[in-house]
Amino acid sequence: MKKRLLLLLSVFTFTLSAFAQDTTKSDPPLVISGSVDTYYKYDFSQHNNIPTSFASDQNSVSIGMIDLALKKKVGKAAFVGELSFGPRGQYQSVPNGDGNTTNANNSFHIQNLYVSYDVTDKFNLTGGYMATFVGYEVISPVGNFNYSTSYLFTNGPFQNAGFKATYAFSSKVSLMAGIFNDSWNLYKSVDKVNTFGAQLMVSPVTGWTAYLNVLSGKLSGTEFDLTTSYQITEAFKLGLNAADYKPAAVA
Repeated sequence: MKKRLLLLLSVFTFTLSAFAQDTTKSDPPLVISGSVDTYYKYDFSQHNNIPTSFASDQNSVSIGMIDLALKKKVGKAAFVGELSFGPRGQYQSVPNGDGNTTNANNSFHIQNLYVSYDVTDKFNLTGGYMATFVGYEVISPVGNFNYSTSYLFTNGPFQNAGFKATYAFSSKVSLMAGIFNDSWNLYKSVDKVNTFGAQLMVSPVTGWTAYLNVLSGKLSGTEFDLTTSYQITEAFKLGLNAADYKPAAVA
C-alpha cells in the first residue's frame, strides 16, 4: 500500500510539473527585418522637377536605402532599433547620421530607437526617438502605399524624440499624449523639451480609421493633421491626409 501511494504521488507530482511547464509563456524571439530599394524616374521636363524628399533623381537608375531593424519584447517591455543606409536613409533624411549638415562624413540615419512598456493591456508608455505620428507617410518605402512621398510629408516632421503615453479605451478609440524635443528631426533638443503632441484615433466601422493629430512647440510651430483611410473593398483603399501649419513666432 505504501509503495502504491508513493508511486501515485510521484505520478501526480510529475503531472503537475509537466502542466506548469506547458502553461509557462516564453517571450517572443528577437525579430530582425530589413529592406532594400532602387528606382528609376523620368520627368518629361527633362530635369529634376519634383522637389520632394525622395526619389528625385532625373533619368537615372538610383538607389534608395538599406533598412535594418531589430525588435524584441521581454515581458511587458520592448525595444525597437532601426538604421538606414543610402541616399533615402542618409542625406535625404534629417538629421544626418553624424549630425553634420554638410554631409561630408555622413554614414547612416537612425529611423527608430526607443523603448516601450505595457503598464496594462490598455496603457502603454514609450520613450526615445520615433517615426512621427503625424501624417500618412514614413521615410522607409516599405511603410508607404506609394514609393514617392508627397509635398505634405516633406514639409512636416519625419521623426520626434520624446516621451508619450497611449491609452486604448477600446479597439475603436485610443488617445496618445506626449512631450517632445523643441525641434523636429533632432536626436537631442536645441534648448528644451517643450513640444506637446497628441493623437486621437477613432475607428467607427470596420475598415475605416481616422487619426486627429496635433504637434505644437515654441521653436517648431504648430501643426494640426488629419489622417484617415477606408478599406472599401479588398482591392480598393481610399486615404486622405490634410494638415494646417502655423510657423513658430520665434526663429
